[in-house]
Amino acid sequence: MNFKRADRVAELIMSEISDIILKLVKDPRVQAITITSAKVSDDLRNAKIYFVEMGKDECSAAVREGLIKATSFIRRELGKRLQLRFVPEIMFVHDKSFGYGSRIDKLLADIAGQEKGND
Repeated sequence: MNFKRADRVAELIMSEISDIILKLVKDPRVQAITITSAKVSDDLRNAKIYFVEMGKDECSAAVREGLIKATSFIRRELGKRLQLRFVPEIMFVHDKSFGYGSRIDKLLADIAGQEKGND
C-alpha cells in the first residue's frame, strides 16, 4: 500500500495532540474533548484537528475558547515531540458527524419502536 506522507503525519499529530490534551493541558474546559481525526495539508504547513465534546452533539463556547487559548501551548509541545522541519499551524474544528450519527440512531430507534407497536 502507498500512503501519502501527509496522511502519516496526520495520524501522528492526532495521537500526539490527544496525549498532550490528556496529560499536559490543565484547562478544565478542554479536558472533556476527544480528537476524532486530523487532516494535514500536503505541504505539512496546516493541520485541521477535528474534535467532539464527550456526551454532547454541539460544542460549547467555553470549549472553543479553551482550545483557542491552548493552541499555542499544544503547538509548542507538538514541536518538541515531532521530528519535522516545520510544525503545522493548528486549527480546531468541531466534528459534526457524531451529532449527525446520533440523530440517525435516534430516528432508527423511533422507527423500530413504531414498527413493534404496529405489529
